[in-house]
Amino acid sequence: MTAYPAWTPASRPGIIPLHPLSFGTMLGRSFSALRQNPRVLLGFALIVQTLAYLIVTAAIVAVAWASFTRLDTLQYGTEEFDAVMAGSVAITLIAGLVLGLAAGAIGVIVQGIVVIEVAHAAVAEKLRLSALWRQLKPVVWRLIGYTLLLTLAAIVVVGAVVAAIVGIAIAAGPLAILFAVLAILAAIPLTLWLMIKLLLAPSAIILEHATIGQALARSWRLTKGRFWPAFGVIILISLVFGFVAQIVSIPFSFLSTGLTTVIAPTGDPEPSAIIAMIVALLLTQAVTLLLQSVAVVVQSTATAIIYIDCRMRHEGLDLDLLAYVERRDAGAAALPDPYREHIGRAIAPRVLQPVYAAPAGYPPVYGQPPAAYGAPPAYGQPAGAYGQPPQAPLPTQPPLVPPYARPADAQPAPAQAQPAPADEPPAPAPTAWTAPGAPADGADRESPWA
Repeated sequence: MTAYPAWTPASRPGIIPLHPLSFGTMLGRSFSALRQNPRVLLGFALIVQTLAYLIVTAAIVAVAWASFTRLDTLQYGTEEFDAVMAGSVAITLIAGLVLGLAAGAIGVIVQGIVVIEVAHAAVAEKLRLSALWRQLKPVVWRLIGYTLLLTLAAIVVVGAVVAAIVGIAIAAGPLAILFAVLAILAAIPLTLWLMIKLLLAPSAIILEHATIGQALARSWRLTKGRFWPAFGVIILISLVFGFVAQIVSIPFSFLSTGLTTVIAPTGDPEPSAIIAMIVALLLTQAVTLLLQSVAVVVQSTATAIIYIDCRMRHEGLDLDLLAYVERRDAGAAALPDPYREHIGRAIAPRVLQPVYAAPAGYPPVYGQPPAAYGAPPAYGQPAGAYGQPPQAPLPTQPPLVPPYARPADAQPAPAQAQPAPADEPPAPAPTAWTAPGAPADGADRESPWA
């Protein structure tokens, strides 16, 4: 009997290679990952962004209408009119701020869905929106709390700086201008530095179920030594979408101006001109929402890829992912989440291109001189040491005697009888066997840890 080795089908590649990533790979895969699951990534983001925009806009308009319509019952120029006007403006601004924070919290949910989807896509798994939501649900309030806490801290800092500028302006006006300029110049690099150092905190909350304090510490540690690659990826993506938004807004500006000119050439506010302006404004907002949805998905994808790369380099996450893929494709079930194993593990620094010594009996590594010839001479020394033959004589080969130099009286050796070939066993019939748990071609791969 012949024992055939067990066979396991090759794993489908994910959206990123399972090893430390280069700058170009992180930047390119942030855009190409959108094709992995566009219905979940782009469709969900577009629906959420549109609903949030419509709800926030309608609520702000309703609050402004309710507050400013009170002015119709008051006489212009009176103290009561001025008080109601100031109160209406304050109420509208506060409502806009609160509703803007609520819209930002909804946007954080989109980011969480994208991060979980990228984590599964890295090991060639594609889940439905319901499965992604089940994994995000236990930490969604923690994620929203982190975002609100970060926003509140930014508001407090900005408010303190503005109060200081106002206080200086009351005492000395020119000093207030100088202080404001210095504060703005100092805030730009500080904001960018804190943005990158805290970039991975949401990913730590989502994938590791870390608390807010643990997530801040994890992000601070993981970005150590990877600040500039992460900064480059995030800034380039922001610049790309900013440039695209400017390019797209130009045709709609011309469209709005052209429609207004054609419908109302005299400049009078006719109803048809107002309708044309509203249509152009709606088209512009629709395209803007689409670009914002794509930007949120790409930036969230880049954040997740940077998180995976940092953990590969600091904690050897690629080893855990490779082991998980091998066990999953071999048919194992109920596997642990690879992103929650060995959190904080320290590994030796990676050497991506090691130099190996040639084994005995093999030619030396390309680019290195043979050991017997020594090292090349230093600058200014005579070139007699490099290139000298070795001290020990090289072994010589015995002279080869060609077959035509055989003596005439020598008889050729009798040919030995070849044994009769044994009956070979028949080849095994091909089978259609696949590994247990391997999906059919084209089928979505479910996650064993979901």
